[in-house]
Amino acid sequence: MTLGYVHGHDDAEQRRLLDQAGSLGAIVHHDTVFEPGTTVLEIGCGTGAHTVAFARQHPRTRFIATDIAAVAVDETRRRALEAGCTNVEVSRADVYELPLSPDSVDAVVVSFVLEHLRDPHGALGAVLRVLRPGGTILVVEGDHASAYFHPDSPAARQAIACQVELQRRLGGNADIGRQVGPLLREAGFTQVTVSPRMVYADDDRPDLMDGFTRRTFTAMIAGVREDALAAGLCDAATFDQGLADLERSARPGGVFCYTFFKATGVKDPSGPKDPLSARGHEGS
Repeated sequence: MTLGYVHGHDDAEQRRLLDQAGSLGAIVHHDTVFEPGTTVLEIGCGTGAHTVAFARQHPRTRFIATDIAAVAVDETRRRALEAGCTNVEVSRADVYELPLSPDSVDAVVVSFVLEHLRDPHGALGAVLRVLRPGGTILVVEGDHASAYFHPDSPAARQAIACQVELQRRLGGNADIGRQVGPLLREAGFTQVTVSPRMVYADDDRPDLMDGFTRRTFTAMIAGVREDALAAGLCDAATFDQGLADLERSARPGGVFCYTFFKATGVKDPSGPKDPLSARGHEGS
């Protein structure tokens, strides 16, 4: 396990993140729009999948993509170059010590980052510093306690609990989704809105059964198996039964639900026009 990131950075995790981006893009970011001519900071760019999607949809918007992990920075830079996204800059940066001037960016995107931080309040404070007055933050986080499935399985719930506990021991919070609204308000953001985004996968959505239930969520739980066993959080038979039962929910007759929380907030609402809107069109 990489310190602070329970999922690690191996090839399997990179594939999982790509599957996650592919399956969730339309659910989470269909209404994310940035104005032309603005500068958007992305915290925790990961594989760069969302970075490239944003850059392609908004060719006249400047994106600064950052991540603390060198492997993520390299992958995002490679992906952006391969896609021909000349409006993307990629750099390695710590969210607590952003190498940007105060009031220098128009919007910030923080997706699946706060859940891994020991001090999410401090991170949001650092983001508030670099946002211009009127600038917007967009936060997306999941909440593992929102996962439910058919057929139900105590073993699957125990396997999920192992991942939640391992993340807690690293200082993170896998159930942080429900807290994004209060966190933004406590950090000093105003005009905070929260929009739950449910993923519902059943026989009518085989794309989500495969892309999210199997290749994103179940793969995530499978990725902590050895650490969970080594920590004595579960026995191998129970954990493996839990994985098999999660896999069962991705087959015909199965159902899997999970809720993400998308929140926005504004720095100083008396400032210039908010660069991030939710008008539902395709962007610049």
